[in-house]
Amino acid sequence: MAILKIARMGHPVLLQKCAPVADPGAPEIRRLVADMIETMEDAPGVGLAAPQVYQPLRLFVFRVPGGRETKDPEDTASATSVLINPTVELIGEERALAWEGCLSIPDLRAAVPRATRIRYRGIDCDGTVIEREVTGFHARVVQHEYDHLDGILYTMRMTDFRYFGFTAELDRAGATG
Repeated sequence: MAILKIARMGHPVLLQKCAPVADPGAPEIRRLVADMIETMEDAPGVGLAAPQVYQPLRLFVFRVPGGRETKDPEDTASATSVLINPTVELIGEERALAWEGCLSIPDLRAAVPRATRIRYRGIDCDGTVIEREVTGFHARVVQHEYDHLDGILYTMRMTDFRYFGFTAELDRAGATG
C-alpha cells in the first residue's frame, strides 16, 4: 500500500463530476481503495473521495470514529468502509449546521448545513450492496464525501461566512467545540 498525494483546492479534478466505476472488483480499484484507506488514516481524516487523490471516479472511503459525544443514539461509530457508485437520498427537511474540514482544504474549517438523516446505497469491491439509513455525524461524512463526486467542496455549501476560518484560530477561540 502507499500514501497518496492529496489534491488541493483549486485543482480541476476537484471541480468535475466523476465517472462511474466500471469494474469495482478490478485489481486497480482494489489497490486504489487500499491506498485511499491508508492515506485517510495517515492524514488523519474520516473520509477521502477518489477525486481528492486525482482519480475522477465515483468512489470514496470513510469511517465514523467512536468516542464522539452525541445526543442521537442512532449516531454510532462505524468501521472503515468503501462506497462505489453511491447514491444518497436526503430524508426529511431537517438540516443542522456543524463544523467541517477537508483534506483538500487544509487548516480551514466552516459550519455547513447538512441533512440530519440520509439513506445511501453503493457497492464494495466484492460487489456486495451496502445500503443504510443514518443520522448525525455518519450522515454528514457521507454527504461531504458524496459531494466530492459531483465536484462540490464544502465551502460551496456554506451559508454564513462568519463561521469560516483557520482551524488553529477557531480552536483557540473555542468556536468549534
